[in-house]
Amino acid sequence: MKQLYKLSLLVLALFTGISCHNRSSSRNQPEASNKIGPEFEDIKKAIINLSDFPADQEGFIHLFDGSSLKGWRGYGKDHLPEKWSVENGVLHLNSSAAGEGGDLIFASPFKDFELELEWKISKGGNSGIFYLTREITTRDMNGKNRLEPIYISALEYQILDDEHNPDAKLGKVNSRISGSLYDIIPAIPQIAKPFGKWNKTKIRVRQGHVIHELNGTKVMECQLWTPEWKERLQNSKFSETKWPLAFELLNNREEKAKEGYIGLQDHGHDVWFRNIKIKRN
Repeated sequence: MKQLYKLSLLVLALFTGISCHNRSSSRNQPEASNKIGPEFEDIKKAIINLSDFPADQEGFIHLFDGSSLKGWRGYGKDHLPEKWSVENGVLHLNSSAAGEGGDLIFASPFKDFELELEWKISKGGNSGIFYLTREITTRDMNGKNRLEPIYISALEYQILDDEHNPDAKLGKVNSRISGSLYDIIPAIPQIAKPFGKWNKTKIRVRQGHVIHELNGTKVMECQLWTPEWKERLQNSKFSETKWPLAFELLNNREEKAKEGYIGLQDHGHDVWFRNIKIKRN
């Protein structure tokens, strides 16, 4: 009986020791990452000096003066893509021109601002105005850096020939027509002028509160980085299941990341811009 009692104590001691060791080992393991998408990095590139762009009497800085593309470069690039040019005081993306295309960004980040510009789109065309843009890279299967598309982190004011481009009927409840926050919130009312006509856009951002105006009328308003914003993302192409990294970048912005570049989209269709100006709020 004594031998059986001693054997029982020995088994109990061994079991207790193993359990304690396992609990201790688990405490020393690194915690699982809370990140939703893959690891990513922001590209670090030189920022232009805004003092070289004097403000007008209303406080607006003219990002495009009608004569040069000073301050602009390609997204993820150090140079201007060749398909963008200045013609008769207008910035033109010529989709049929020889050379390299790609999205443009103005090389200075903005956080709280009011952006104004005019645009016109070609027949059947598609483009957009990006804001709060970050230049994001991830790594491919071979460990090489890969530049992610601009819209993985940026909000997009949609530009579209609503009548002739099929994208107008995609997305949910007209969230891809001109003036919309692309694929997230539709523009209401729908008042874009037809292709070949100039439209006037205003985008206001202040402490995450966003307003889109089109031709003098407010067509979209929202508050970023709230539970309602998260729900809107989940109902879009940027949802947690459809595009985890885009969801993370658009939803979980730390304070230091709540600013970004202004961008213009090359979607493969001719588009024109003029009178591009911005002021900080």
